[in-house]
Formats: sequence, C-alpha cells, structure tokens
Amino acid sequence: MKGLQLRTKFLLSMLLVSLALTGTTLLVVRRTVQEEARRQIQRDLKNSVATFQDSQRQRQETLARSAVLLADLPTVRALMTTRDPITIQDASQGIWRLAESDLFVLADPSAKIMALHASAPGLTPETVRDFVLASQRAPQASRQWWFGEKHLYEVFLQPIYFGDAAENRRLGTLAIGYEINERLAQDISRVAASQVAFRYGEPVVRSTLSPAQENELLHQPLPQDTSSSEPNTIQLGREQFLATAVALSPETTPPVRLVVLKSFDQATAFLDALNRRLLALGLAAVLGGSLLIFLISHTFTRPLGNLVDGVRALEHGDYAFPLRARGQDEVAEVSGAFDRMRTSLLKNRQELLESERLATIGRMASSISHDLRHSLAAIVANAEFLCESNLTSAQREELYGEVSMAVNQMTDLIESLLEFSRTRESLRPSFGDLQKTLQYSVQMIKSHPESLGVKINLDCDGSCDGWFDAKKMERVLHNLLLNACEAVPHAGGRIDLHLRRSGETAELQVCDNGPGIADEIREQLFQPFVSYGKENGTGMGLTVVQKIVQDHGGDVMVESSSAAGTVFRLVLPLKSTSGKPVPVRESVS
Repeated sequence: MKGLQLRTKFLLSMLLVSLALTGTTLLVVRRTVQEEARRQIQRDLKNSVATFQDSQRQRQETLARSAVLLADLPTVRALMTTRDPITIQDASQGIWRLAESDLFVLADPSAKIMALHASAPGLTPETVRDFVLASQRAPQASRQWWFGEKHLYEVFLQPIYFGDAAENRRLGTLAIGYEINERLAQDISRVAASQVAFRYGEPVVRSTLSPAQENELLHQPLPQDTSSSEPNTIQLGREQFLATAVALSPETTPPVRLVVLKSFDQATAFLDALNRRLLALGLAAVLGGSLLIFLISHTFTRPLGNLVDGVRALEHGDYAFPLRARGQDEVAEVSGAFDRMRTSLLKNRQELLESERLATIGRMASSISHDLRHSLAAIVANAEFLCESNLTSAQREELYGEVSMAVNQMTDLIESLLEFSRTRESLRPSFGDLQKTLQYSVQMIKSHPESLGVKINLDCDGSCDGWFDAKKMERVLHNLLLNACEAVPHAGGRIDLHLRRSGETAELQVCDNGPGIADEIREQLFQPFVSYGKENGTGMGLTVVQKIVQDHGGDVMVESSSAAGTVFRLVLPLKSTSGKPVPVRESVS
C-alpha cells in the first residue's frame, strides 16, 4: 500500500488534468479549423484571382500598345521593305531589345518568317509560320497563345503597313509576346500569396509546386473557371489544398488555364482566432495545473525537490548536503538509499584517490630511479676507467665525454621534473623573433650525435616577431628536433621545418620521414614517462613541450602520422599589448 500512495496521487491528478485539457482542446481545434479555415481560404482565393486578373489585364494592354507602337516605327517599315531575311534578322535585334519582350517576330504578307528572336529556345520558324497563318485566318484576334517545346507564350500581333493603314499596303506582321516562365509564375505566386500552375490543355507548363506535386496535380479534378460555386479540395502528397482555376483563353483549343492553390494545412496553422482560443485554453490549464500542484506540493514536490538539490550538490562535490527523508512513501525510501549511496561513494572515492596517488608516485619513482641508475652506472664505470694510469689523452677525453653526457641526462631529467612545479607566471617573455630562435635551435641540434646523416631543411614565411620566453622555446624546439632525429633513419633521414605567421599567431610544422608513431603510445604521447623503442630517454620530452607551449597560450598536436613520416604542428600566440603572451584555451591531451 505504501508503494501505491504516491503513484495513485500522481496518476489521478495527471489523468484528470490530461483528460480535461485533451478533450477540450480537440473539440475547440476541430470545430474552429473546419469552420473558420475554409471560409478564410475561400475569401483569399477570390481575392487572389481578382488581383491576378487585374495585373493580367494591365500586362495585356501594355503589350498591345507596344505592338502598335513598334509596328508604326519607320525603322520597322524600312526593314520590311528590304525583303531580305538576313538583313531583317540582324537589324531587328535592337528593336527586340527596345521592346523588352520574350518573343519578337517579323513576317511578310505570305507569313514567311523574316526575323525571330526569343529569350528561350523552342519555337522554330516553321512553327511560328503556322501560328502567323492561323492569325491571318482570324484577323480579329490580335492576342494568341503559342506553344512549342514546353514553352508557352502570350503573343500580340499587329499588321505593318506601308504608308497609311487605310491604303491597305501591308508589308507584313509584327508579333511580340512574353513567356509563361518560372519568374512569371513566382511573381504571380507572390501577388496571389498562393501556389500557382499554368496548364496548356492537360500538361502543366509552369508552376511553383514541387515536381511530385505537379505530377499529382495532373490526376486531380479541377474547376474549369472561376464560375464554380466553391473551390475544389485536392490532396497533393501530404498537403491539402483548396484550388480554383482562371481561364486565360476560353476561345482557344486547347485552353490555357491558371490554377491557384491555397494550402489548407498552412492556413489552419496560422489562424488568429484559433491561436487566441488555444492561448486562453493554455492559460486556463496552467492556472488549474498550478493550483493542483500547489495543493499536493507538501506531500509530493517538496521531498522530490530536496532530493534533486542533493543530487545537484553531489554533482558539484558536496557530500554533506542535508537530506530530509520524511514519511514512508517511495521518495523517502529513495532519499535514504541516496544518502547511503553518497556515503559509500565518498569512502570509495577517498580510497581510489589514495591508491591512485600511491600508484603515481610508484610509477614516477620507478621511472626516475631507472634513468638515474643508468646514468650513475655510466658515471661510475667511466670514473673507474679514468683511474687507470695507462690511458692516453684521447681515451681520457672520450671517457670524460661519456661522464659529461650522463650528467647532462640526469640534469635534463631533473629539469623536466622541476618544470611541472612551475606555473605560467614563471615565464619571462621578451620581444624577439621566433625565426631566429628556431635557426639557433637547428644549429644546436646539428652538433648532437643523433643528427649525423640527417638533412634538416628550414622554410620561414615572413617575420614571426612577438613576445615569448626565448629560453623555454629553445627547449621546446630542441626536444621536438631531437625526437625527430631519433625517429628518422640515419641514412637518408630528413626533417622539414615550415614556419609561417597567421595574424597574431605563429605556426610551425615539424615533418620527418620516420616510421611514424607506434600505435602503443599514440593516445598517451604527451603523458609523462611515455617512451617507445628508445635505448635512452626519460619519456618527458613531449610532456615538457606541451606544458611550455600551453603556458604561452598555444598548443602542440600530432597533425598526421603514418609509415611515411610524422607531422607535429605547433601554434604560438605572439602579440600582446601588455608584454605577455595572449592566453588561449588549453587543450587536454
């Protein structure tokens, strides 16, 4: 029964609220959408059709006047008197540009095409001649629709006379027209605030619909003109439309019609009246729900809120946040279990940190002692050899070099360990040229035994002056170059250095032709004491490189590694008005 108390309270309260809100919302939405949306769309369709008819009428009057004016131009009359198609075709190019139409045609009295200019291919002289002959058989029709190769034109024809038209000395026919193209369809769609489609008979010539919707439109019953009492409801894909049609050429066969479609789905989503009702319903639901939650908050929400605060406190590391577990319901049981889990987690965490600390100290001590023993053994052995009296000067100098090298290795190890105890404030930046620092590091590495037989190429692009700690950057460059020298083959080894400036940042690429980074250490490459395949080395070189570069506000990364070689990329900020490096986000390797 204890387990059912809280569940019953929750289910009953939420069920009552959900049933009331869902039932009321569905009733209001369904009635509002069915009644108001259809009436609004019908009004919009009628207004859209009326707007299009007005604009269509103005366009037709403009083209008709243009045809009359162009036919009366002396230039046009003079061209038609030449009777030379080539001359007329070439010379009429400018007149077509002046007309600003998509189609311009000049024909002689026998309907022979003397000039044909069109913005889109599709109409051939033979097709146009048939249209002109048809217009001569019906001289009262000055407006026609020409269709060819999926291009539809509304054309206006005007006879060209020599002298006064009353004398009936006809030189030919002029025709200008505009194409029903994508641009016109988009313009009409914006004016009508709807989707539009032009149909020449059954085929759809142009539309603003998607190709899939165009396909489905061919199989939908549509009204023949705007005299229908109501628009048709059609389904195109998943979207429902109300559609009506405007007959652009009822006298021609096949007829040309404009279909105007208004999305029923989109309209219903933006009805103001529906939004107001839903807003009022939402406010009522919020008020009712708030009242109900207030009534049950003492027994339900307070314990949950306290438990949530405890979880958040634990997330931020607070193991002492007080949990008040009251009552006998599930929340109280969960609170008690969480408190016990938190205590156990704190204990395990402390044990884990202690064991990890000891393990880290052990690994560090093991690595350091091994490297120090190796160097000390070399010092002791060579010191014993130096005690012998029968050694030549060259032999003593060689033994002294071995001792000096071992001491330097021990010094490097100690210096690397000390580097981790220093903070970013230990940097001593000064204004200098990173290119000179790099050149100095290259000269120093060339004197190292590991660089024998290795070819080092340096490519610097522009000045890289700025603020940085030159001594520490020398250590960074030395470690990178030494690693590269150790990786490449002694015969044919090659290291390419590319330094360039990008804004306020210097970028250095260190490319070698070694065998690449071993898979065993690729993920832990910048961690301390990581080394692979080297007889000597502390595994601290790249770790020190990363720390110094990040202390400068930069970063170092492996850009690529394969059997053909490895590329390290170093990014270092240079400019700062305060004389210190510009800080950037530190990366975690």
